[in-house]
Amino acid sequence: MDAKVEMDPVKKGEPVEIDEEKWVYDASVDHKGRVPCRATTGVWKASLFIIAVEFSERLSYFGIATSLIIYLTKVIHEDLKTAAKGVNYWSGVTTMMPLLGGFLADAYLGRFSTVLISCIIYIMGLLLLTMSSTIPALKPCDNIGICLGPRKVHEVIFFLGIYLISIATGGHKPSLESFGADQFDDNHPAERRHKMSFFNWWNFGLCCGLLLAVTLIVYVQEHVSWGMADIILTVVMASTIVIFCVGKPFYRYRRPSGSPFTPMLQVIVAAISKRKLSYPSNAGDLYEVSKFAETQGTLLCHTQRLKFLDKAAIVDDKQNCSANKKQSPWRLATVTKVEELKLVINMIPIWLTTLQFGICLAQASTFFIKQGTALNRKIIGGFLIPPASIYCITAVGMLVSVSVYDRILIPFLRRLRGNERGIQILPRIGIGMIFSILTMVVAALVERKRLGVVEENPSKASTSMSVFWLVPQFLIIGIGDGFTLVGLQEYFYDQVPDSMRSLGIAFYLSVIGVANFLSSALITMVDRITERTGKSWFGKDINSSHLDYFYWLLAGMTAVNLAIYVLVARQYSYKNVQRTTVVVADCYEGGGVEEMA
Repeated sequence: MDAKVEMDPVKKGEPVEIDEEKWVYDASVDHKGRVPCRATTGVWKASLFIIAVEFSERLSYFGIATSLIIYLTKVIHEDLKTAAKGVNYWSGVTTMMPLLGGFLADAYLGRFSTVLISCIIYIMGLLLLTMSSTIPALKPCDNIGICLGPRKVHEVIFFLGIYLISIATGGHKPSLESFGADQFDDNHPAERRHKMSFFNWWNFGLCCGLLLAVTLIVYVQEHVSWGMADIILTVVMASTIVIFCVGKPFYRYRRPSGSPFTPMLQVIVAAISKRKLSYPSNAGDLYEVSKFAETQGTLLCHTQRLKFLDKAAIVDDKQNCSANKKQSPWRLATVTKVEELKLVINMIPIWLTTLQFGICLAQASTFFIKQGTALNRKIIGGFLIPPASIYCITAVGMLVSVSVYDRILIPFLRRLRGNERGIQILPRIGIGMIFSILTMVVAALVERKRLGVVEENPSKASTSMSVFWLVPQFLIIGIGDGFTLVGLQEYFYDQVPDSMRSLGIAFYLSVIGVANFLSSALITMVDRITERTGKSWFGKDINSSHLDYFYWLLAGMTAVNLAIYVLVARQYSYKNVQRTTVVVADCYEGGGVEEMA
């Protein structure tokens, strides 16, 4: 990319040479507030620090999350149904909090500061968990005799600790991931290609943290003590702050730009106030600022969808659009602002149709793990596999899926189709949904076989069937994650307005969060309906339940949802970004733009 000359509006049209190979002109700054140098900031030299932080945080998170249902049933002494709903509620809150954290990061705090504050809150939560399992007065029981129930103070400290972690995750997850993606310049072809790989390798680091959590941490919880595991996680999270701060000189930063919802409200108000105006015959007559005058984010091309909103960009006879007169954003909006609102509205059907995948995913951290407790977990030498460790197969499936996708499938499709992305985002998400259907089918068949063993010989049910029967369902859902979860991350980061990048990641996480709440509601609804018609599908323990019926229900629901998703995805229009200075009409016809898909 050669240096180019542009007219600088600040210096009244004087030509200014811009070396885009040396400097990064994407509205980001370095740690001293200057235009970043491309050679010394961003890309992999910065994002590797961020991926390392994600590895550490996911180690802590999954060290708690994957064993939570075991802790609630064995230590807190909750029944299966209550514990499963408790895990879903906590997971739901944890993955909904990023909506608040992402908003604060984008609007006021900035992503770097939000991550730093979140790490401190995270450590506070881990310290409470450590105290609840190591300080004698806060432990569940006195270790004397049989413990029929934990102390109330233990429950209070424990739940306060895990919900502090929920709050911390709310700021950490959306800000860190979007901060990592910010290290790549969309206007630079080489960096744009690297950015497409970033989300794959982000999830590679995530899966490595998950693997270590469900093997080493879970082993310590099972065979040493919960307290020792909490100490390890606290030390790891403390190291996260050090790692994150070491990379500070290498990062590219985005300044917070105020509430991203205000411009959207302005578009709605302007469109309503001009509802009686006629549409211009030429899209080029709609109001837009020039490319070099735009300092925050990128300019978008006009689209024909949701045309009512276009009225916000109509210049009426009373408005003077000369360069010297500032227009009220409540009366006149640019095409870019209108298109940004359209982007958010168009995301709603995609968001809704991906919730069913999240419901299937919720079963892996609840009922799948509980199934493992009822199977033979002994391997060579009599070693007993912790129930939550079987979850590592999900990480293996995702690692394999992401690696094959990034290193084999995408290069092949790029050569075959001549497209730098290889495969568009929405088809990638749909492929993962197919795997979620297969997961539920396999899980139902395996659970039917396990219940058959229980019916034949209840006393030997836990020794006659190996826990490795669960490997296929964990492996398949892991492969599906590599397509759908990574695709959702990339979709909600790329397709939102530039001022909402952290909120975009929060939208992705909210799919999982809302799905966890829906999973709990579905369990409650199915429990009540089946209890009225005979025997509930959810008994006091897993052997008196019929999870196989529940899995078949989920498979059917997901198949119907997939058909709806395909119809929605076929109608979707991807974000169109101007790559050269063109008028709106030319942009709409396809000149000088690049479709971000």
